[in-house]
Amino acid sequence: MKKITLILITLFSIASYSQEKTAEKTYKKRVLENTEVDFISSYYSQDGDNAAVTGGIGTEELTDIASTLTVSIPLNDDDVLTIDATISAYSSASSSNLDPFDASGASNNNGHDDDDHDDDNNSSGSGGSPWVESSGASQSDAWVNLTANYSHSSDDRNTILDGNLSVSKEYDYTSFGFGGSLTKLFNEKNTEIGVKANVYFDSWQPVFPTEIDSYLEANQNLNNGFFSGIDILDQDGDLVDKNGSNVWSPLNNTLIEDESRNTYSLSLSFSQIISEKAQFSIFADIIQQDGWLANPMQRVYFSDRDNYYIGNASSISKYTSKENTDVFQLADDIERLPDTRFKIPIGARFNYYINEVVSLRTYYRYYYDDWGISSHTASLEVPIKLSNKFTIYPSYRYYNQTAADYFAPYEELVSTNEFYTSDYDLSEFNSNQYSLGISYTDIFTKRRIWKLGLKSVDLKYSNYERNTGLSSSIVSLGFKFVMD
Repeated sequence: MKKITLILITLFSIASYSQEKTAEKTYKKRVLENTEVDFISSYYSQDGDNAAVTGGIGTEELTDIASTLTVSIPLNDDDVLTIDATISAYSSASSSNLDPFDASGASNNNGHDDDDHDDDNNSSGSGGSPWVESSGASQSDAWVNLTANYSHSSDDRNTILDGNLSVSKEYDYTSFGFGGSLTKLFNEKNTEIGVKANVYFDSWQPVFPTEIDSYLEANQNLNNGFFSGIDILDQDGDLVDKNGSNVWSPLNNTLIEDESRNTYSLSLSFSQIISEKAQFSIFADIIQQDGWLANPMQRVYFSDRDNYYIGNASSISKYTSKENTDVFQLADDIERLPDTRFKIPIGARFNYYINEVVSLRTYYRYYYDDWGISSHTASLEVPIKLSNKFTIYPSYRYYNQTAADYFAPYEELVSTNEFYTSDYDLSEFNSNQYSLGISYTDIFTKRRIWKLGLKSVDLKYSNYERNTGLSSSIVSLGFKFVMD
């Protein structure tokens, strides 16, 4: 009997020990303990003298207010659902000049065919100016984006799978995207390899410069529709005989031929913890685009075609000066670019922990595409810990690029080229950006707003300058909350 009792006790002890080991082995920490809520709001402003909507000259004044709400929800120990919603509302002096002739032009209808507006003639003949903000419908707009991301982590937390869906909309553009990623961690999580793929199917609801759109809607007749009752001037300020042989007309009588724009991207990344103080990572992207890659809003002007204007004849001689407030040059065409584009960015990061107070975060990227642009980006950020809760992080970013093969400034393009643009984003330039941020962190979330515990606050200001004259600044404020 003693032997049987001893055997039973032994078996029970082994079973209990096995259960304890199994429980210990299967225990895992949740990927995300509680629901987290991030809210970021920013104010952006810029100015410059090379607006693409008006052919490479004119005001680039723009303001934008954007807000983003991100909610991350733990579905169980392994899975997290993240919902991201962004709305960005802007007011743009440059894009308002899609219709510089006041609110009666074609762009007042956002590019939709509607013969009713042809009867609303601008009999005043006011020409507007590339330097003066118009009251057209394209003066302001809102961009809205919604993204959902689902993330699953393996039991050992060494494999992470992500999938995402996104949709965005503004008045002349719609985008739908989806993608996924796989991340693997090795070497006791000191080594990380990632692969990510995304696809975006976008479409234009195109709007065009008023004079071109109206001309085509009037069947190329300068005595009908929008142009009826409006005086057209030549380079000398003399009235043009609309029934004569020397009259204005756009170079092409076709506008957008393909309203789609598709983007396919593949990203590879590698990260390695080198030591207790140093981490290094590299990444590379392969991006292919096809469809209508030009912007139908953007005018171009050719050096080998005569110039024609609407407005005050005496201001033609100072057209490229800010003193011009009342004459506007009729476009020769809209921007036209190849229907494919191949891009390859390759970059690296190196982060180094100097001591408990100061760290270094460095970044470099080289970019190449088959439109002739190559660029270099380098940045340095230096987080400085002022206390357990406050950190400041000054940073500097330098960028330069070569010009696209199809770029030339205002009146330097020629009409015999197949592709052309005067968008200074595709020009040769370099830029400098200086930033300063400050963050407040409360890991115990003692401060509360309703059921939300405040985890961190970030405030950042950046100033950006291009050598082409464009300048901008942005201030952003972000809050991270934890929900009980």
